[in-house]
Amino acid sequence: MNVDIDKIFKLSDSDSTQELQEYLGSVSSEKLTTGITNTALKGKDIGVLIKGIFKGSPPTVPASVSRREALYQHCISLCDSGNLQAEVAADIMGLLMLETHNLPGPSLAQLASHFVDTIKAGTMGNGKSLELFPTILTTLASTEALAYGKGELSGEEYKKQLINTLCSSRWDPQCVIHLTTMFRDVPLSPEELQFVIEKVLRMLPKLELQEIPPIVYQLLLLSNKGLKKQILEGIIRYFKQQDEQQKSEQQEGEHMDLEVQSIPQDQLRHVEGTAILHIVFAVRLDRELAKEFLKAVKASLGEPSQVICPFSIALLLSLSRIQHLEDQVFEVLKSAISRCFRDEQAQQSSRFIQDLVPPPCSIANMILETVRNSVFGWDHVTQGLVQLGFILMDAFGPKAGPFGRVADGGSSLAKSPTQLACQLGGQILLEGFKMHEQIRGEILEQVLNRLVTKTASPVTHFIDLLSSMVTSAPMVLLESSSKVIATFDQLSFLPLSTVEGLLKAVQPLLKVSMALKDSLIIVLRKAMFSSQLDGRKSAVMGFLLLLKNFRVLGSIASSQASQPISCSQVAADVHSRYNAAANEAFCLEILSSLRRCLSQQADVRMMLYEGFYDVLRRNSQLASSIMQTLLSQLRRYYEPEQDLLPPLKLAPCISAHRDTVFLQEPLSHLLSCTVHCLLWHRGLQATGPVSEDEDDDEEDDEEGDGGFQTELRAMLESLTRRMAKSELEDFELDKLAEFSMASSVGVRNCIFATLLIGLYEVLIEYNFTTANYDTARFEEILQLFMRHQKVCDIVKEKAGKARPSSKAARSLLSIGFISTLLYALFRESSAGREESLCVLRGSPEFVLWAVGAAVQKITHLEESGHTDTHTEKTFTHLCDITSVLMWRYTNVPSAAEDAGKRQAGRSVSVSCLEGLLKVFTMVQHRHPHKLTQLLGAMEEESEVGDASLTEKLWFYLRQFQRSLLTQLNGPEEEFCSKEAQLLVGVLSVLSCQLESGSKQLEEMTAWTLKICQETNYEDVALTKGLLSLLFSLLSRQKSPALELLHLCQDIHSQLGDIDTDVELEQQCHYKIVSMKTAPPTTLLVLSQVGRLLDEIDWLINLKKSQAALDTRNTEGGVLKAVALQLGTLVTALHELLQTGLTPGVSSDTLLRELSRTYALLTSLLKYYIQLCGSKQTQTQLPSNLEKLVKLSGSHLTPQCYSFITYIQSGGANGGTEKKKKKKDEEAMIAASARVLRQAKAIPNLIFSIEQYEKFLILLSKKSKVNLMQYMKLSTSRDFRIDMATLDAVLQEQQENTQQSQSQEQQSQEPRKKKRKV
Repeated sequence: MNVDIDKIFKLSDSDSTQELQEYLGSVSSEKLTTGITNTALKGKDIGVLIKGIFKGSPPTVPASVSRREALYQHCISLCDSGNLQAEVAADIMGLLMLETHNLPGPSLAQLASHFVDTIKAGTMGNGKSLELFPTILTTLASTEALAYGKGELSGEEYKKQLINTLCSSRWDPQCVIHLTTMFRDVPLSPEELQFVIEKVLRMLPKLELQEIPPIVYQLLLLSNKGLKKQILEGIIRYFKQQDEQQKSEQQEGEHMDLEVQSIPQDQLRHVEGTAILHIVFAVRLDRELAKEFLKAVKASLGEPSQVICPFSIALLLSLSRIQHLEDQVFEVLKSAISRCFRDEQAQQSSRFIQDLVPPPCSIANMILETVRNSVFGWDHVTQGLVQLGFILMDAFGPKAGPFGRVADGGSSLAKSPTQLACQLGGQILLEGFKMHEQIRGEILEQVLNRLVTKTASPVTHFIDLLSSMVTSAPMVLLESSSKVIATFDQLSFLPLSTVEGLLKAVQPLLKVSMALKDSLIIVLRKAMFSSQLDGRKSAVMGFLLLLKNFRVLGSIASSQASQPISCSQVAADVHSRYNAAANEAFCLEILSSLRRCLSQQADVRMMLYEGFYDVLRRNSQLASSIMQTLLSQLRRYYEPEQDLLPPLKLAPCISAHRDTVFLQEPLSHLLSCTVHCLLWHRGLQATGPVSEDEDDDEEDDEEGDGGFQTELRAMLESLTRRMAKSELEDFELDKLAEFSMASSVGVRNCIFATLLIGLYEVLIEYNFTTANYDTARFEEILQLFMRHQKVCDIVKEKAGKARPSSKAARSLLSIGFISTLLYALFRESSAGREESLCVLRGSPEFVLWAVGAAVQKITHLEESGHTDTHTEKTFTHLCDITSVLMWRYTNVPSAAEDAGKRQAGRSVSVSCLEGLLKVFTMVQHRHPHKLTQLLGAMEEESEVGDASLTEKLWFYLRQFQRSLLTQLNGPEEEFCSKEAQLLVGVLSVLSCQLESGSKQLEEMTAWTLKICQETNYEDVALTKGLLSLLFSLLSRQKSPALELLHLCQDIHSQLGDIDTDVELEQQCHYKIVSMKTAPPTTLLVLSQVGRLLDEIDWLINLKKSQAALDTRNTEGGVLKAVALQLGTLVTALHELLQTGLTPGVSSDTLLRELSRTYALLTSLLKYYIQLCGSKQTQTQLPSNLEKLVKLSGSHLTPQCYSFITYIQSGGANGGTEKKKKKKDEEAMIAASARVLRQAKAIPNLIFSIEQYEKFLILLSKKSKVNLMQYMKLSTSRDFRIDMATLDAVLQEQQENTQQSQSQEQQSQEPRKKKRKV
């Protein structure tokens, strides 16, 4: 009989259920389910039908219960089939949920098992029925008892078993989203939630990429139940794995020229972006989620590879848009970046750490990868990137030093973590500027704002960024020209260095934008009349820059190769078309403006003179105007009468205001500029001995010069002849003249002397350049030099004592001339030139002065990064100078020089060596990539021509080694301490460039070790230099702890024991340690001990971070190496504690390092206490830790207290001290007591010892190992009363009192006798 649906409807409407029960009982289950299916498919009255069946199936009747079970199972299958309309399926599920509580326990268990079996079989369908599963599980959990196997379980336990079974079974990937959604509505205990989350996270890699955002969303909703940190870490871990897989596939494809990617990059980035948006939305609703995430990132800073990756960085930057999280996010990122760079530096500087710990992950590369990934529509990340970039540049940028000076970091490869962080900020902004058009305007505006507002701090990093932005996207800056023009308006108020950098950065735009150029010219003209000196100097600098870059037709193009961009790279406006005539008029107009500077302060004129030469080289058609300007200015101070001495009027060069005298005209710079311009214009650079920056194909245009060359030549020849004849009295200077800076007369004389020195230098350069190796001209040069030396000697004699720290005036000799002069003096061997050069070579003073000028020029180059003129061939000249200095030093050693050729104890060889040291230091600091070029240019032979850098270095290192051995093995009277120190300095600079792990580095280390062991010169500076070299070499190969121990034993042997009754066995590992050199060696050793303690501290902190994250096995080689290193250092400190050190710097440093040693021992104990408190690790302490504790108890702590007593007693009292007067002894004791009261070293040490013993007791309790058996607790305190010392002092005072009383009695007895008489 088919089921009559209408009858069921009719019977269910009546109040009585008896007929309905009877009717349903008469219908078979198959027919009833068929009727349900038909009704559900029609989509009408299915709810009424199910309600009627429930009404006619009371839960108290067994048959009705079976009918209900069949109804549930059939409806579940029907909803999962996908044949029903969504509304119909939802109505069915809602009705089933309402009646679930009426099902008995066995029925609920059967339905739950049905769900589990369906999920395991993968036949879930569309998963609609899973909406019912949470209700079933919830109702099941409230059941008191259920049959399970042969026993019974409570409903809660049964539910737990079901969830465990479900999470342990295999899931169909299509069901993961439905199951995760389902578990949101299931009450879960923490253990059950753990099962579920781990299962879902394990399923993530098996899902399709497009299914990831929905599952992430469901997981975030599930996080409301708990385990927020685990969910976020799991999501981050998944995306990190996907990134690594995609990157490896991309690299393999590039290597094999294939394109095989299982994960398309763009699709992955879009999925990551969607997931980030889901997380940010969840964080806005749940602050605890952000708190847990930030906590996880902070905890992983010790092991950043666990949480930090490009995805998590992008997530952090997106979270920074939430106001209450902004500061926290950027603080976390700053800490992570700074720590990452510090860790990298710690590893790079220590081979000991490199052998123990793998290289850390580079957070800088991760952040830059995040920038590159953001191009895939991550608009929510870009704003955070901009903020992060500027935060890094502001926080870690260069800081102003004393008096506003900036420490120039140069271009050295070894940058500090702070510099690397600032550099990373610039890279972030530059990459973002290139990739994201929408943030370019904001970045440009913020950079320009900082250039204007940060006048008190250096802005070189922002200028570098602006220059890179101009090169990468010039159109953007042209579109934002109004912002640049607004910045130009502030030029006169900005520091000179900022103006120079800004104008150089934007100068490519000036040639293609008429508006920018016109606005700049207006600003510069206004600045020319500024009341501030820096404003006028800025105007001169700007005009000179324009003259260099707006070339007149026919000018040479040598400097244009350095242009960052060409005109074809930007869209120029119609007025910026190249026009030679317009450029010429423009440049002549600028020159007329610059002529006004010739009546301004000396600083402005000096800048103009120094800039004219560069302008002439880059814009040769302006030569006539420039030379005429210089000539007319020079005529003001030139005496045309040929017989009149002196030939120059120095009085107009100074000016006075009240009692203040100051320089008005830098005449020497004027003459220098004139000479250099004349030499260049005549074309002597290509044929003469001087060479500057010009190309060889430059031609001299003599036409239209107005005869200025002839006049200038005659003027310079007359100056040379008359200046050589002029005595100092002609300039009102002699040995009786006053040079004190306290009086106006002294200041005037100092200015005159400085001008004369510069004038003589310029004339020497001019005459040598034009002499063509004529003997008579060289004799004139020698006469000029003698006059030059007289002025220098008087200035040194008169002003040296008053200004001992003042620097010598900067030499006006060009570096190209110095290069040519040194080559002529030392290496020129042409037959026709030897005779004339003998005139100069025969003067030891002149030769020494030439080398000294080279050393001064190199020093200036190292300090400022440029010479007097910014030449492109400076490094070429430097290579030539280095080659000559090297040849002179190696071929003519100082011992071979005649005593008569030395001046005031200085030799040419030592000066050459000093120059070599400064060259190597400068190149390492500013041009590390050019070291190979320098070494290759130093030797003409092919012996090192094609060798590698390490081989070239080793070739020269061997030469300097031989020179040092010659010094050390020669007669003692020929030993030159300064030369030996310079040689050690050269060896130190060059050896640090040797490749790590190379055979040459090993040989260098062995050689240095042997020298230190066998050298017995008692020279303190040499000893410090050799030992510093040894330690720097050892740190690149191994830990120098053992060598430190040997040195401590030698120091102990040389200085004696704190107990004078102890006879020491003579230790002699290093002969370089003697009684004289032992005290400074102690400080050097202690500094190395401090460096090793830093490394140990870093390793212990690393292990603590790993233990907190449970990332790796806590036992291993790192802890063993730390224990061995500490044991060696404890033994070394044990030797120093028994050494009779003089109270002072050495003893205070030793006490501080002891405090640090105990602090590290305490930190190591805390680490093991942390392990013992963890349930996942065993509490067995390693044997090396027990040995270390035993060593500290036997060799360190007792000696610490003995050393404290020794220091407090005033140190060792030698036999000479007994001969001192009692007043001096009391004064010394009082001073020592005062120092002890002020010092904190002893109390800090005792506190560190007590802390160590405290945690030793705690670890003993935790590990059940009695570590205190090796320690002897002491009551020593800084404030203790030493009874033996107190008794001795009291007894001495009593004896002194008795002695004084007896003396008084003896002196009073004669007076008594006189009274009797």
